[in-house]
Amino acid sequence: MTALPVITESPAASAAADSRPTLTPGACGPVVRHLQRRLAHLRYAPGPATGCVNRPTIMAVWALQKANRLRPASAVGPRTWRALDRGRVPRPLVRQGAAPKRVEINLTRQLMHVYRRNRLALTTHISTGAQRRYCHKGRCGFAITPTGNFRVYRQNNGWRTGPLGSMYKPMYFRGGIAMHGSTSVPLYPASHGCVRLPLNVAHNLRHLVSKGQPVYVRRPPRR
Repeated sequence: MTALPVITESPAASAAADSRPTLTPGACGPVVRHLQRRLAHLRYAPGPATGCVNRPTIMAVWALQKANRLRPASAVGPRTWRALDRGRVPRPLVRQGAAPKRVEINLTRQLMHVYRRNRLALTTHISTGAQRRYCHKGRCGFAITPTGNFRVYRQNNGWRTGPLGSMYKPMYFRGGIAMHGSTSVPLYPASHGCVRLPLNVAHNLRHLVSKGQPVYVRRPPRR
């Protein structure tokens, strides 16, 4: 896997970003296909380049925006275009002693990064524990995603229904807490403790993450 380029923004590039249309959900055309291909090149997993702004594309845009410290929104405007053009690679969350093949979960920015051979292979939007007490069908607890160093110890294919809901292709790393696909991955921590992923990301995650792989969960200070 080759290193991703870092593109320095020039006045001409800034003007080009300002001249592009603002894209919103449902928009279609060649410029959307360019957006999807660029997101895929930067490892944001927007799904197939359909040429239309769909749900996977929007969640990949959210990841790009959060990784570039922009307020996540479903519209692709000048600031998002400039971030896309710059192509900056997010800094590793764990910089010392980290395994070259690993998962990093940033609870502050609600992002997950996957590395292979110390190269960034995926950045995705996530939704983690809501940090509040819950009761669901008589089962009560505190919705928190624990911080620490873990490993993937079990994987399931397809949909699995547990006591707190349905999970798509879960990868468990601590007790019943897993990274899994969900039909609801909102722009705020909303889970019972699991790491919710876009469905298209969860579908392909097995190609990047295997049993025994380290999972580092951190809550860094917001900067």
